[in-house]
Amino acid sequence: MRVCVVGSGGREHALAVALARTAEVVVTPGNPGMVQELPGGGRISITDAPPEELSAGLFVVGPEVPLVEGLADRLRAAGHQVVGPGADGARLEGSKAFMKELLAEARIPTARFGVFDDLAEAGEFLRSLSPPWVVKTDGLAGGKGVLVTDSLPEALKDVEAKLSGRAFGEAGRRVVLEEGLVGTECSLLALTDGSRVLPLLPAQDFKRLRDGGQGPNTGGMGSYCPVADLGSAEVDSLMELSVEPLLFALRRRGIDYRGVLYAGLMLTEEGPRVLEYNVRFGDPEAQVVLPLHTEDLTAVLSEVAAGHLRTEPRFSAATALCVVLAAEGYPENPRRGDPITGIEKASSLQGVSVLHAGTDLDAEGRLVTAGGRVLDVVAEAGTIGEARHRAYQAVGHIHWDGITYRSDIGAEVPVA
Repeated sequence: MRVCVVGSGGREHALAVALARTAEVVVTPGNPGMVQELPGGGRISITDAPPEELSAGLFVVGPEVPLVEGLADRLRAAGHQVVGPGADGARLEGSKAFMKELLAEARIPTARFGVFDDLAEAGEFLRSLSPPWVVKTDGLAGGKGVLVTDSLPEALKDVEAKLSGRAFGEAGRRVVLEEGLVGTECSLLALTDGSRVLPLLPAQDFKRLRDGGQGPNTGGMGSYCPVADLGSAEVDSLMELSVEPLLFALRRRGIDYRGVLYAGLMLTEEGPRVLEYNVRFGDPEAQVVLPLHTEDLTAVLSEVAAGHLRTEPRFSAATALCVVLAAEGYPENPRRGDPITGIEKASSLQGVSVLHAGTDLDAEGRLVTAGGRVLDVVAEAGTIGEARHRAYQAVGHIHWDGITYRSDIGAEVPVA
């Protein structure tokens, strides 16, 4: 089968590698670092042709923006099998206000919140909450539209910048304000064919730019999988709390949702609370979940797209850990065009793979930085300690001017 993966980042590279075990894979638009021949005969190619112009037995849409803009609807109308919700289901990520509305309807626990487009009303609501304060754009902001702060003046300033359109344009002209929650975050991804929903392994990601959870929010600076305290019983409980009721609420609204449901959760002392839902594979969560998946991913995702999910996802007993390497200036103003060295040596280490998230070729044919998040270094091993050691050993071989990464991915996990 020929599979088309839509997107150009590390998540799409991870999807392409997993799918290429059993399929011919083309990525649009992709990036040059994805082109490769894999052991066992798998092949990944890229094209700049729009997905609507391509022929494939299965389309897997990676990013949220094309889903919100209705790409899955257009592909399905042309008779294609697609992994990804239509525009109606993608509103779950496209509008945080809509998401909160569904949470309330499905009685899924979440933080106290309010939705505002008026600065004075927003300020009054913020003053009714205790710190920390959380300010979110209603629309899409590439994972960067969230401020968490203990400073009320900073929260008010951020609300004003978003509502005015200065911060995120039209995406920020309505804001969702929330009480801050305290606990441990985790990402729970699940596959659904619109009726049946099955969990993948939960993962832990790291949103802040710098060590210790400091600095601005990003699209994600690293991840690992599995999460030690979340066994099958805990995952089943989280599914019953946060995913199954949501799917029921979508069906009640007549939304046929086929694809990935991703619940971002905060595990508080009072119980789990939903922070957000995403409508696609997480990035960088996909980079650590997919390598551990032992089933034929092409076959499983074909079942999702066809509305007949039957195959239970199964995973190896290994651990995967991902360190994201970013460009100088990320996330606000990443620098581009810096030559990259050391990928071949890093990739030669046992259990290590390097995924391309934002790379390109310059006029001289050199691989250069071409985005905020540039590379994902992924290591697999029997324990998280060994996976962490391998990942950072590989990171040490890679260089470009201004390379930025966290040195503490997975460091909080006790090593037996």
